[in-house]
Amino acid sequence: MPYLGVFLDGRGFSSSEIGELFALITVARIAGPNLWAVLADKSGRALKVLQLGALLTFCTFCLVLFVDGFWALTLSLALMMMFWTAILPQIEGLTLNCVRGNASRYGRIRLWGSIGYILLTIFTGKMIDMFSSEAPIYVGAIVLFSLFAVTIFLKEPPREKSTDLQQASIWNKINTSVFYTFLLSATLLQLSFGAYYGFFALYVLDLGYSGQATGWLVALGVLAEVVIFLQAGKLITLFGVKWILVTSILLTALRWYLLAVFASNPIILVLSQVLHAFSFGMTHAASMHFIHHYFGNKFQSHGQAIYISVGFGIGGAIGGYGAGYFWQQGQGAELTFTLAAMAAVLSTLSLMFVSSKRM
Repeated sequence: MPYLGVFLDGRGFSSSEIGELFALITVARIAGPNLWAVLADKSGRALKVLQLGALLTFCTFCLVLFVDGFWALTLSLALMMMFWTAILPQIEGLTLNCVRGNASRYGRIRLWGSIGYILLTIFTGKMIDMFSSEAPIYVGAIVLFSLFAVTIFLKEPPREKSTDLQQASIWNKINTSVFYTFLLSATLLQLSFGAYYGFFALYVLDLGYSGQATGWLVALGVLAEVVIFLQAGKLITLFGVKWILVTSILLTALRWYLLAVFASNPIILVLSQVLHAFSFGMTHAASMHFIHHYFGNKFQSHGQAIYISVGFGIGGAIGGYGAGYFWQQGQGAELTFTLAAMAAVLSTLSLMFVSSKRM
């Protein structure tokens, strides 16, 4: 994903077309998670849903190797994204069930995804320098096939018995001011990420850094994420979900502002990437902790699906489209990241209306 903008730029797409494509494929994250969650919750076979999603994600992603043009690429990537939404909630659910919601144990397991991300972003950045902007597609295909192969060796956890009372309680959980506020904050946060996901790699390359340097910068952000995951459980227990989110999202706003104004300074650029520990690492850990304890084991797949479809789907789509509109082939980079910072500030303000005891 960090190099999708580079790949599309190499295929001759304009910044507005890249933003539109990001928005369209992100729309697939609105309906997809809920459909898969219903299937997982009703069948009680989350692992089978995960395996099917991984297989179909790999197959549809490989279409990118054979098609060209805006709509053909958009369709193949949108299908890939829709099937991808079957994967993350099931992995999160299986993990949280295994560790019984323990935030410290969850963080220690989740950091391995970050380690893999670090290695692959550095490697892919080097491949771009050595070969071309097509390299991320081949790397992605290999990774997705490997993911499917690994899921074959996982085991299905015991299914929790359901009751009519449990079935009714999920709607009581959804239809609350606390959950609505949490969704609004998540949507604004993901909206702010539009410029970063769509254009950060291009931005850094335009500033004169090499593909490998870009890979190291992305990897640095994830390395910071690894460190924070090791401490996430303790911090959440000590300060609570609300204040962890408030602090982390405020630091995210600072991060986008630094990118808007001072990205040409290598030290500031490095500092902004270190803040990824909070803008993704802590916000993700705190959000997963909230959803797991708010919905319980039975409906955590459904709760995560709503979170992903609204926050990442709607927020991501608006953020991607808006970033493409304002980017203007890099001329609007400062404005785009400034607007992202403002969205993060609004995300923080929305949480101030929620009592710490309710999160």
